[in-house]
Amino acid sequence: MTSPRSPSPGENATAETVTLGGGCFWCLEAVFEQLRGVQKIESGYSGGQLADPSYEQVCSGRTGHAEVVQVTFDPQEIIYSEVLDVFFATHDPTTLNRQGADVGTQYRSVIFYQTPAQKEAAEKKIAELNAAQIWDAPIVTEVAPLKEFYRAEDYHQNYFESNPRQPYCQVVISPKVAKFRKQFAERLKP
Repeated sequence: MTSPRSPSPGENATAETVTLGGGCFWCLEAVFEQLRGVQKIESGYSGGQLADPSYEQVCSGRTGHAEVVQVTFDPQEIIYSEVLDVFFATHDPTTLNRQGADVGTQYRSVIFYQTPAQKEAAEKKIAELNAAQIWDAPIVTEVAPLKEFYRAEDYHQNYFESNPRQPYCQVVISPKVAKFRKQFAERLKP
């Protein structure tokens, strides 16, 4: 379990962290690890009742956790609202408890904020996107305080990079990453 934390060695002392859920954590991790300004990304679980759940427990849909990524970024290179732009552009925030074929509360769209400023910015971004009517339905993304973050098992970390030939990676994650790389080409790490 981790709560809001201090920067690790190599991270900027002014680094910010946000915890995001938008379907399978492998997809979000594959996108955010390529984003300039992101210093660290970990897959894990947040928002449930069970302490230190396993992947199997979370997948049952009975723990209340969402699959999430915890993104640590340097606000001098990328600001929080830009992180949210990438988040909203790389999943469907209008489907309740589902992303594509992944169905259940563990796949919900959620922003776990760590500060009042993050909460305010997330709510403002959702209002702006709803007003712009980018999607045919309103955004259902939950905005909630981060209580705990439980790091997922080691085999979930860097999943796409470690398993590029796995069918889920080829069929689901690769197209999402390609769309992200095209849409945010100027924001990619060198």
